[in-house]
Amino acid sequence: MFNHILLAIDLGQPKAYEKSLPNAIEYAQKFGSTLHVMTVVPDFGMSIVGSFFPKEHEGKMLTEANNQLHDFVKQNIPDSIPVQHIVGHGTAYEEILRVSEDINCDLIILGSHRPKMQDYLLGPNAARVVRHANCSVLVVRG
Repeated sequence: MFNHILLAIDLGQPKAYEKSLPNAIEYAQKFGSTLHVMTVVPDFGMSIVGSFFPKEHEGKMLTEANNQLHDFVKQNIPDSIPVQHIVGHGTAYEEILRVSEDINCDLIILGSHRPKMQDYLLGPNAARVVRHANCSVLVVRG
């Protein structure tokens, strides 16, 4: 039923994936799916914030995120599950949606926190993914 499952995680927020990770593993095992584990590095290059970082900073961030993602998968995903590691670069929800299209994803799994007042005004990443995804989305509350 689900051939390609995209698990989007924030490596810096273990609480955000502590419940979504077991769900992704269970679904991948049950359906014999490939699990595409993704994290997103923000893009600071186009904003005023980007001017405070050295030019090579983004490349170092992407390399470090990739290393951390491989370590995360090695520690948390059983070897029996085929895994693809993906490091996105940009806005979280845009990258999740782009990658889900690129890999012809059947299911996106991501964690979400309880909304705060600013989330109701701006919209959290999970809500944007749910609204715009072309596949099923499982949002697991933390």
